[in-house]
Amino acid sequence: MSGKKSSAESSSHMVRVRRIYDEAQTSDGPRILVDRVWPRGVSKDKAELDDWVKDVAPSTELRKWYSHDPEKFDEFARRFREELKSDEAEQALDELRELAQKGTLTLLTAAKRDDISQATVLAEILNDGKKTSGRKASGKTTGTTKSGSKKASSKKDSE
Repeated sequence: MSGKKSSAESSSHMVRVRRIYDEAQTSDGPRILVDRVWPRGVSKDKAELDDWVKDVAPSTELRKWYSHDPEKFDEFARRFREELKSDEAEQALDELRELAQKGTLTLLTAAKRDDISQATVLAEILNDGKKTSGRKASGKTTGTTKSGSKKASSKKDSE
C-alpha cells in the first residue's frame, strides 16, 4: 500500500481563524482563544469559548515589539515559530492538533486584522503548512482547508 493519504484523510479537518468579536457559528467546532490577554469588552459568556490556551500565544515582549505592524509580520511569524518550540507551547500545540484532527477548529483572536495575527500562524502550522488567511479585504472571514480549498462566511465585523 502506498504511503499517500486518501483524499478523505487529507480534507478531514480545517483550522480557521476568526475574531472573538464575531458571532459564534454552529460550523465553528471548538472555539479556542489563542491570545495571551483577555480581549477588551468581551464577557466570558458572550465569547462562547471552549478553551483559552495562553501557552500558544506569543510572549508579551514579542507581542509588544510586533504591535500588529503588517511590515513586521514575516519576522513576527519567524520569531513566534521559535517561541513555539518551548515545552509549554509544544504541549499546548499538540492539544490543538488533537482537536483539529477531530474536525473543524476555530482559533480566536482579538486582533483587528486576524490575517496577520498569531492565530493565522498557528492555523498554518495546524493545517500542515498550508497558508491560512483570516479576513479578506472585503471583511469576510475565510478558512483554508488542509486540501487548500477556501471557505468563506459573509459575516462582517460588527466593529
